[in-house]
Amino acid sequence: MTSDIAQLEVHRPALTGHCYRMLGSVVDADDAAQETMIRAWKSFEQFDGRAALRTWLYRIATNVCLDELASRNRRERPMGEGSATSGSPSIESLIQRPREHWIEPIADAHAIPTDADPSERAILRQSIRLAFVAALQNLAPKQRAVLLLMEVLGWSAVEVAETLDTSVAGVNSALQRARATLAQRHDSDPASLSASQEQMLRRYVDAFERYDIDQLATLLREDATLSMPPYTLWIQGPQEIRTWMLGLGCGCRGSRLIPTAASGWPAFGQYRPSLEGGHKPWALIVLELDGDQIMGMNSFLDTETLFPQFDLPMELPV
Repeated sequence: MTSDIAQLEVHRPALTGHCYRMLGSVVDADDAAQETMIRAWKSFEQFDGRAALRTWLYRIATNVCLDELASRNRRERPMGEGSATSGSPSIESLIQRPREHWIEPIADAHAIPTDADPSERAILRQSIRLAFVAALQNLAPKQRAVLLLMEVLGWSAVEVAETLDTSVAGVNSALQRARATLAQRHDSDPASLSASQEQMLRRYVDAFERYDIDQLATLLREDATLSMPPYTLWIQGPQEIRTWMLGLGCGCRGSRLIPTAASGWPAFGQYRPSLEGGHKPWALIVLELDGDQIMGMNSFLDTETLFPQFDLPMELPV
């Protein structure tokens, strides 16, 4: 029994990544991967070896996710909820949604298998990026499954049809509809950072920790966005972002940033100064890049849920 469990556990990161693409939530992805493991262990004796073990597990995971999607609404990003906020809003005007409403980031290390070759890692990293996962939420669940199994994992229409208990013609039709919905929405930025991007990120960290907002604004694309789930508010443009950070956002002055990687992008655990000394968690910042500019600053404020997922400490001492 121990050896069976070990065989299954090797595939957990791949399954977690697949469930994350389907569900848009790191918490839900962990739960779905665990449910996949339980179902697989219970029916392991039925695995006949005609397909690879990982393929068999992906089939179980896909159906676990389809069961989950049948009973809940799709997740969103703030940018999909309404117009950007202009000026400096009052704190009373800020609206929050529950955690289950928003797309969450996932740690690269939890979603990408260590045994993947470089080309596979590049595809998997691009397919967990926030914009792509958000676009997937616009697809019907079975269309989502078809697209991911064929476009990300490289399955044949026959394999997908068997997994979803449908016809090859139905699979091809679903793929066409999914492609049409996602046309021009897939993030095609390179999966690895260039030397100039690495340099830009160092400038970003330096500007943020010094709270030099004028310098930080020079790193932003003209249409860059700032969002802060669980708030519905989002802001667009360097000047508007500057106004926010020097207004209601000024409590971030004195923050420290700890680097990590989330949803295929560079990310940082942000810690704000604590009255008791040291620094307390405030946000997981996920940056979306376009060349050498920042096109998205996404501050996820649910640190109690997210920081343990990224092995980030819950306190920075003095």
